[in-house]
Amino acid sequence: MARRKNLFLPQRTWTVWRLLRTLLVLGIVGALGAGGWLAYFALTPVEVPPGSRQFNVGQGKSLKSIAGQFAQAGLISERWSFIALARGLGVAEEIKAGSYEVADRVTPQRLLNKIVRGEFSQAEIRFTEGWTLRQVRLVLNEHPSVKHDTVAMTDTEVLQQVGPAEKSLEGWIFPDTYRFSVGTSDLTLLRQAYQKMQSALTQHWGQRATKLPLRNAYDALILASIVEKETGRNDEREMVAAVFVNRLKRGMRLQTDPSIIYGMGDKFDGNLRRRDLVADGIYNTYTRAGLPPTPIAMPGDASIRATLNPAQAPVLYFVSRGDGSHQFSSTLIEHNQAVNKYQRPRARQQ
Repeated sequence: MARRKNLFLPQRTWTVWRLLRTLLVLGIVGALGAGGWLAYFALTPVEVPPGSRQFNVGQGKSLKSIAGQFAQAGLISERWSFIALARGLGVAEEIKAGSYEVADRVTPQRLLNKIVRGEFSQAEIRFTEGWTLRQVRLVLNEHPSVKHDTVAMTDTEVLQQVGPAEKSLEGWIFPDTYRFSVGTSDLTLLRQAYQKMQSALTQHWGQRATKLPLRNAYDALILASIVEKETGRNDEREMVAAVFVNRLKRGMRLQTDPSIIYGMGDKFDGNLRRRDLVADGIYNTYTRAGLPPTPIAMPGDASIRATLNPAQAPVLYFVSRGDGSHQFSSTLIEHNQAVNKYQRPRARQQ
């Protein structure tokens, strides 16, 4: 009689199979549990301490180091889950260094997205029309969000870093509000403002009126800086520009007080005296013909446009009315009459 085959697995084999099945089940349950915990961790908001809502991620920092920094600052509840979350999402190598800002509550998922996408915190700085380079540098040096790379540099050294081929950076900074990431170098901001001025000047130079007594765009920048300092009224810029353009065409001296004040520098005490008008210097437009050697401030877009498209009027003089506006005249007789009307009564009152 033939021997029947054993249709049942040996006991030892059944034991191994049961063990494997148990391990598989436990693995699945563990994975589900870990995934559930990771999801809970990722989506649960953390109350961020006030002092930790602005923070930096350093260049070259490892994920482990960043997670430790965040845990210590109270941005996340613990670091290992944050590490697992970043690795599980495949973004552990995509974190971007920079300065960031979060609200008073943030989830680890939102925090991770922020530093992976590079959603840097923004600061802003304002350069105002009519400011000098000295004023611009002072504001940059005092701004808490700017990286101060130029503090120890001379104006000439800054000029070499920024770009103009001229002998001075004066006038080349475009007045505007600039938004930037916290920790941005002041050199970066100066280059940005210079490029914006260069672009604006090039555009307006290409749209200039004909037969202007200006050799190049730099001459236009110099004259525009004078127009900027002479009036803050948009409705007068073209007339002020016309006065100086007409004077240049006739070979008359510009005789503009702001250029003398600029040349005096720290010596100017707020009062311009007759002796200042006759003291010769490269910025004294009473003693020297033509334009000063450099701009005396940074002109705004409106002043550049007015300088290159002045009013078609035969004006040669203007005097302050005392209310921020000016009286324009075509002859010296008219000008002297305007001075008697608007200036001398004020002088007697003082």
